[in-house]
This record gives sequence, C-alpha cells and structure tokens, in this order.
Amino acid sequence: MCVLFFALDQHPRYRLVFAANRDEAYARPTAPSAWWDECPGVLAGRDLNAGGTWMGVTRTGRWTALTNVRDVQAHHEGAQSRGDLTRAFLCGGEAAEQYAARVFAERARYNPFNLLVGDGEAVWTVSSHTEAPERLAPGVYGLSNATLQVPWPKVTRGLAAFEQALAVEKPEPEAFFEFLRDETRAPDEVLPETGVGRAWERVLSPLFITSADYGTRASMVLLLDAEGSGAFVERTFAPGTLAATTRTFDF
Repeated sequence: MCVLFFALDQHPRYRLVFAANRDEAYARPTAPSAWWDECPGVLAGRDLNAGGTWMGVTRTGRWTALTNVRDVQAHHEGAQSRGDLTRAFLCGGEAAEQYAARVFAERARYNPFNLLVGDGEAVWTVSSHTEAPERLAPGVYGLSNATLQVPWPKVTRGLAAFEQALAVEKPEPEAFFEFLRDETRAPDEVLPETGVGRAWERVLSPLFITSADYGTRASMVLLLDAEGSGAFVERTFAPGTLAATTRTFDF
C-alpha cells in the first residue's frame, strides 16, 4: 500500500472507514481480494511472489494494512517479506496490542514499514521508524510512505477529500474511489526528499500513480460498523491502463 486514509469512531454509523491505493510494479503477480482457503474468514488480496498481503479484514472485524517506508539506505536484500506481517495478524488471534509489541521487537527482520492492526477493541500502529508502538485515539488519519500523519502533499490532499466523503449520513464507496483516482502531481517545491531523485518523486507524488512500469494497481474501501457487519469494495486496474474491475464483499 502506498497511501491510505482512515477514520476511527468518527462516523455515527461506522467505527472504521478506510480508503487506500496500492501501488506496485506492474510485473509483480497479484491475486485480487478473495476469501482465503487456508485461513477461513480472512478476506484479502495476495502477493503471488511472497504469499502475503498489503491489507485485509476478517469476518470477526480484525483488520490490518501495511505501507512501505521510503528509506533507500535502510533497505537490505534478503529481508523477510513485509506482507508476512499482515498475513500473520489476519490468520492469527493475537490481540492487536501484543501483536504490535512483538512486531516492533522483530522490526529489524524487515525492510522499512508502517503497520496498522485492529482487533475490534483497539487499533495500534507499529513502524520501523518510530520509537514504540502506539495505540490510536479516535480521529482521522493519513499515511503514505513516511510515518503516520507526516504531511506529504498526497496525504494532505487526500485527507481533505477523505473528510469530505466521510461527512455524510451514509458514506458511499464511489465517493472515496473518486478522490483516490486523482493524478495531480505536487509542485517541486513541496516534494519530499527520500533518496529516489526528483524525477521519481514527481512520479510518486499523486494519489493515483501512473508510469511505464509502476503505478496504482488497486483501490480499496472498507466500512466496519459497530454491530460487526462490514463492506469491502476493491477496484483493480489492468497494469498501465484505466480498465478496472470492481469486487464487492458484504459480511
């Protein structure tokens, strides 16, 4: 995942409203979201290279999402797949607080990451680039490839649109998909400096990324209500095109 927005206990109908874009190399094989056979009750997409996922939810309301931290110097070959972090939480039963603490203790095994885990009781964030895991208070949050709430241009732009889509009696997934499709590039003077070069920073600055071999592969919206029901909508894009397939799951 490369940019995501979520609201915790900020809507009278939903305890969680979540919207995100997943960006990846077009050549990396991916399976769309589906119920997993080996972990009954888990709904998630699948990275077919390493077997993990970037986000998912369970029938019991556990959910998780992952972004990479863009830190070129901290990247090392041979690291364990970050998709294992989300997969293990979805397929397990460990409380979010305990899981976050364990991941933090083992963070050196992975390339830089941000992880969100929610178990119905609390939502925790853990990152390779913070001092400790943190329990999140009710609020509205944005996350890209820095740490939580760092105001990169795409995060600032997306948060404003996310809050607008949230501020209705019944939020509709299409309103979130509309702003997630924004290809506006940020001006050079506000681009972050993450070690990938100015040209690549420009390419990566929109909410929806397009380039020759890398870009937004899917958009996702997740709604969880206080009674335990949920709706998950995923829109996948054919690599390098605007052709899209939408899948909807109610549980």
